[in-house]
Parts: sequence; structure tokens; C-alpha cells
Amino acid sequence: MSARTTELDAGVREAVSALSAAAKKGLGDAVLAELVMIRASQINACAFCLDMHVDVAVGKNGESPKRIALLNAWREAGELYTERERAALALAEAVTVLTNGFVPDEVYEGAAKHFNEAELAHLIGVIAVINSWNRLMVSRRIEPGGPAW
Repeated sequence: MSARTTELDAGVREAVSALSAAAKKGLGDAVLAELVMIRASQINACAFCLDMHVDVAVGKNGESPKRIALLNAWREAGELYTERERAALALAEAVTVLTNGFVPDEVYEGAAKHFNEAELAHLIGVIAVINSWNRLMVSRRIEPGGPAW
């Protein structure tokens, strides 16, 4: 197997970072943004992003390790996640996987009950950008703590 590049174009990095910052700021809920990014990263098996976002969620945003540990089974976790968080996680999964090539109406409508139009647009932005980061890291097989660029 040939060696994979660890390089990431500075323009790409800056553009994706700017999109990430704008989406998170517009969503206005740092904890929820991290939960969504962790869930998408679990689905995409991106160890680099999981490592980074778990650290941010727990270390910077004060999220509980228990909620992080159970995030992969959020549907079965009872009342551990709010209805708003559950709607966002369902949307994150639907956008990440894109079953049948689209987000099911019931998932989108479920999220729309908990987020106004601007928040929903930013939430979708957060989901889209973490999927981009996941692909940038997984395709290059960047390990936790490894050189991101």
C-alpha cells in the first residue's frame, strides 16, 4: 500500500474551518453542535474527529462523559437526551447516511419542530461540515492527535 498524504491545502482548511465556525455560531448551542459532530464522526468512523470533539465537548463545554459514552445508543438512552437533542441527532444520522439519497420527511419535520428556520439551516451546516472533515481525515487515515494538515 502506498503512503497516504498528511497534507491538506491551506485554502481548503481555511474554507472548511470558516464554514464550521459560521454554522456553530449560527446554531448558538455549543454542546448540541459537539453532540451532532461526535455522532456523525461515530458513523463515519473518524477517530481523529471523535478524539478532538469529545475533548471539546467534555473539556471545554462541560458535557458529561456518560452522555458521550451513550451517544452511539441515544435512541435507547431514555431521557438522557432532550427531545431537541434527539431531533438533531436523528437529522445528523439521516444527513450523514442519506438513505435512499435523501433525508426522510419525518426526520426533517421532527427537527423543524425544535429549531427555527435559521437554527435548522445552521444545524444542517454543522452536519455537512463535520461530514466534510470526517472525509478529509478518514481518506488520509489521520489518527487521533496526528497531523491534521
